[in-house]
Amino acid sequence: MTRPMQPDVDQFLAALQLEQNASPYTIEAYRHVLELWEVFLEVQVIAAAEDVTVDDVRLALSEWSAAGLARSTVGQRLSILRSFYNWLERQGRVSYNPFSAMRGPKQARQLPKFLYEKELEALLESLTGRNEPLALRDLAMIELMYAGGLRVGELTSLSADDIDTVLETVFIRGKGAKDRYVPIGSFALDACAAYVREARPKLLEKQVQETTALFLNHRGTPLTARGVRYILTKRMKEVSHTLHISPHMLRHSFATHLLDRGADLRAVQELLGHEHLSTTQLYTHVSKERLRSVYHHTHPRA
Repeated sequence: MTRPMQPDVDQFLAALQLEQNASPYTIEAYRHVLELWEVFLEVQVIAAAEDVTVDDVRLALSEWSAAGLARSTVGQRLSILRSFYNWLERQGRVSYNPFSAMRGPKQARQLPKFLYEKELEALLESLTGRNEPLALRDLAMIELMYAGGLRVGELTSLSADDIDTVLETVFIRGKGAKDRYVPIGSFALDACAAYVREARPKLLEKQVQETTALFLNHRGTPLTARGVRYILTKRMKEVSHTLHISPHMLRHSFATHLLDRGADLRAVQELLGHEHLSTTQLYTHVSKERLRSVYHHTHPRA
């Protein structure tokens, strides 16, 4: 069944992708929230977007809170719906935006989770020296994510020629068309070179259709974000039954370790591809090892 708002939703998402180069993950998140909003309107017997009032928005907020949704989830829904109604207003399809004056719940400040250097080294060492194609791939993938602070979507969108071994950089297609070149070190370069030389051709043999994607799954097709998460979880379980890892934890570790070793905050902002410095400032928390080191080197009676 086609809902009354479906054409507007489709046009809005198309504009989002065209004008802001939104990733497929962003588009899917927006679509999901907008579908939930259409269901809410049906339940409230609201026929069109134009008929939504501020009281309707307040009712939706109270229902989301009563359902126990996290503050971040409520805030995300508000932001998406505010953007959608801004677009409708610009298109002349609504006379005002009922979300414009609404503020989401205050977000609890959460520090990024990261791995300590020894924990990361244990993971990398468990894959070093192994010649199986999947082990070579996984080592290259983890080394590259940690070396360049890549998001999982940036990793899966890499092509085989995006790594420049002469300039020792990787070309990253960032969020919102914010592409960037990031330097990578010898460990990542060597791991990627070994993977491209010895493992990727073997994985490609399993697939008839040619692909330029750098990282491939065991069937020879491009690795997905879900596949990356599965691989990281599997590899971490091989070295620890207590540690948890995610793609973003490698990005957090990249930023944390740089700042711990004295990197400039602005430089880290550029490397991460952050638009606002305030986002990078979340990483200025200090690891326990650094606190202990500073204490022992500076306190007169340490």
